[in-house]
Amino acid sequence: MWEASPNPSVRWVQLLMLIVITAFVGAMWGLERTTIPLIARQDFGITSPTITLSFIIGFGLTKAFANVLSGGLMDRVGRRRVLILGWAIGLPVPFLIIWAPQWEWIVAANLLLGINQGLCWTATILMMLDMMGAKRRGLATGLNEFAGYSGVAIATLATGFIAASFAPRPHPFVLGIGLAIMGLLLSSLLVRDTIQHDQKEATQHAEGSGLRSFWGSFGISLRDRTLLSCNQAGLVTKINDAAVWGLFPLLLTAQGLDIARIGLVAAIYPQVWGVTQLGTGILSDYVGRKPLIVGGMLLQGLGISLAASASGLSVWIGSATLLGIGTAAVYPTLIAAVGDSSPPMRRASAVGMYRGVRDCGFVVGGLLAGLVADAQGFHTAFLVIAGFNVASALLVAAWMTEPSRARSFL
Repeated sequence: MWEASPNPSVRWVQLLMLIVITAFVGAMWGLERTTIPLIARQDFGITSPTITLSFIIGFGLTKAFANVLSGGLMDRVGRRRVLILGWAIGLPVPFLIIWAPQWEWIVAANLLLGINQGLCWTATILMMLDMMGAKRRGLATGLNEFAGYSGVAIATLATGFIAASFAPRPHPFVLGIGLAIMGLLLSSLLVRDTIQHDQKEATQHAEGSGLRSFWGSFGISLRDRTLLSCNQAGLVTKINDAAVWGLFPLLLTAQGLDIARIGLVAAIYPQVWGVTQLGTGILSDYVGRKPLIVGGMLLQGLGISLAASASGLSVWIGSATLLGIGTAAVYPTLIAAVGDSSPPMRRASAVGMYRGVRDCGFVVGGLLAGLVADAQGFHTAFLVIAGFNVASALLVAAWMTEPSRARSFL
């Protein structure tokens, strides 16, 4: 499956450990996807979508910054230290939400959560890319995103039922305390660094250290049309996620759904996304990156527009399913495409830059969805965002050059 190693069993154990840790990272985020919009309304009396989505804007800003920072940092000091730092920063998050006397505490908790997600998830992705090698980047990203978004979905569903049985807080976030402690312990005690794999690949390709600064990586991402097309597609995908995270629970509440059913619909999107991308990541290693990215952006637009144009539980489940399939088609494929286009010793910086630009979509999506929903309603907000997906697909079709590492079934 990957390049030869003197001890393949150690790699299998490390790969399994990274999959488990990534699931914990995703679950930390999933704790909030049903509960926080409801906490805003029930505990703090916040009814404005723009104010409600302020926690997503804060989350997106710090996650984007942490992604960019972690990429350059991991190229210099390794992956494991960044992973441990991310878990240490995420540990206070559930306590802040449980004890929050005012909305600003929730926003502050999401600033820390964004750093936790940016550092930890980027570290696990890079470690799995290191271990799996050039021929299996789609498989590596597919496994990683499958684990992470399965964690998101399971935690989203679990917190929905817990909140329905008790209240949106504090009970759902007791689970978060255990997740943060376990993630920190596993990362500190059992995970080994993997940067030596990239160093070996760089030696084989006679690559120098090169320019790995923030501005160097940013300049390359602007000049390279393939990287630029990946960045904009990733950003639009996160605009979708911000809208679904922040507005979908409010839309379903306004339509009379109870918390348990809201949790069910909210969980379907990341679960379909998580499971399906295990296959789409592998598929992109064979058929190429571009077809999956273009098709996935169009499917996301269709899923978003369906949510805006119809009503009923079955329709919302269908919308979440389509959106999940479309996101699964693009999510691991975009990271694999960035990895294809990046030299080994600058790969972490390039992936970190991509994830940073992508997660700015939380900020853009939070502002856009909130302002349009305040002015024109939920349905108009979803239709506007659906249009962004169609435009993004056209840009990828026009700009992206198929990375040379994609392989053929033949």
